[in-house]
Amino acid sequence: MENQKPSPFIISFLTLRKTIGFLGIFLPAILLVGTIFIGRCTQIQDSISHYYYTIMGDVFVGILCMVAIFLVSYRGYNKIDNVASNLAGIFALIVAFFATSNSNDIECSVRILSTTGWRELTHYIAAAMFFITLAFMSYFLFTKSRGPKTKEKILRNKVYRSCGIIIITSILVILLFRNINWLNIHLAIYKPVFWLEWIALAAFGTSWLVKGKFILDDENSTTD
Repeated sequence: MENQKPSPFIISFLTLRKTIGFLGIFLPAILLVGTIFIGRCTQIQDSISHYYYTIMGDVFVGILCMVAIFLVSYRGYNKIDNVASNLAGIFALIVAFFATSNSNDIECSVRILSTTGWRELTHYIAAAMFFITLAFMSYFLFTKSRGPKTKEKILRNKVYRSCGIIIITSILVILLFRNINWLNIHLAIYKPVFWLEWIALAAFGTSWLVKGKFILDDENSTTD
């Protein structure tokens, strides 16, 4: 008897998971490469959000909106999965539409906004909650399973938990850089916030790629 083909529904939600994963991992690279080759600007921005002020600003907003739509469209096993993914999507939209503080990079900036404390605070809170929600999903929700755990599922759970820990650790270190002047003065030239955000996004993307069965899949499995 021939193996039964996966249903279109299974294919669609696995594709959705993988799309979210790839967008998370490659967003910083797209912005960085775009500013170099389109904007002729080689300066790395202070944070990923500061690419809003570069020639890649519309791309930044567009990709975040795509991620938000995919997250809101995602349906997990139960209500808490759906609430978490919906919240993550809402936070992503807030990050996209409430810009961070103006960029200090005059050469790369193509727009300037009036300084608005409440807008910037909203952005920072939403960005933190976005990453915290993603870490929660990876550590607590993706590790759930139906039935006995296979050896692949046990390995996937280790990856999920590692990704959740990496996301939270990255956010905590970013807070240190934001609040300790000595670190800002001596390390700002290396753009630590940008790289830490990329690490967090890479961890987020990796967990979704695993969830989408891009890697570490069970043989002949259709659900996680």
